[in-house]
Amino acid sequence: MIDLSLEAGKPQSNGKVALVTGAVRGIGLGISAWLIAEGWQVVLADIDRKRGAKVARALGSSAWFVGMDVAQESQVAMGVAEVLGQFGRLDALVCNAAVADPRNPPLAELKLSHWNQVLGVNLTGPLLLAKHCSAYLQAHRGAMVNIASTRAHQSEPNSEAYAASKGGLLGLTHALAISLGPDVRVNAVSPGWIDARSPSERQQAPLSAQNHVQHPAGRVGSVEDVAALVAWLLSDRAGFVTGQEFIVDGGMTRKMIYLD
Repeated sequence: MIDLSLEAGKPQSNGKVALVTGAVRGIGLGISAWLIAEGWQVVLADIDRKRGAKVARALGSSAWFVGMDVAQESQVAMGVAEVLGQFGRLDALVCNAAVADPRNPPLAELKLSHWNQVLGVNLTGPLLLAKHCSAYLQAHRGAMVNIASTRAHQSEPNSEAYAASKGGLLGLTHALAISLGPDVRVNAVSPGWIDARSPSERQQAPLSAQNHVQHPAGRVGSVEDVAALVAWLLSDRAGFVTGQEFIVDGGMTRKMIYLD
């Protein structure tokens, strides 16, 4: 298990560089820590510059931070240029940055500005990152993973913008796999019910029995479940895998039970 208390060891470097967006908390932080443990140099990209710099320092010499609003092409281009200037290469891209609250306003109150914000970060962001990173990924026969959501498959009240953005991200993933193949593998991971807290936070405040009862398999997922899959998809062990969606929800898809 990766310790997300922000204490990092000194893994043997594999010489590869990964750019992870939305990387300073939750699933993005878990992915970054897991990749570092497997020897990657990880560039943490996030709009939260203050926290990002602090997290990168805590993760150690294998972590580097770049500030980026993924919905702004100028910032994406500048951030990717910084990565190339620092490391001279890019082997993997993980698009995790998102407007993450799936419970949008009721449809009658949904403002176009909110819709545009959600789709801008969740869907336009991965497109811009693919556009500006693809040549460098192709140069090293790299890989890209988009973090989608089971909301692309499940109906939930007041989630129109979020569900549309994640459904569109799956379509974008399939299209990029064709456009960038065979040199770049592109896949999507769709988390379901995931406890995105760090291991120390989960230990201090465990989920209740009721939380687990709501899950058909009696188990809520963790950031490590997602991070381990992403790491595998970025590795040579997944060399034949592209254009796919991997659902990480313990069998809950289309079986959602709503809490009162």
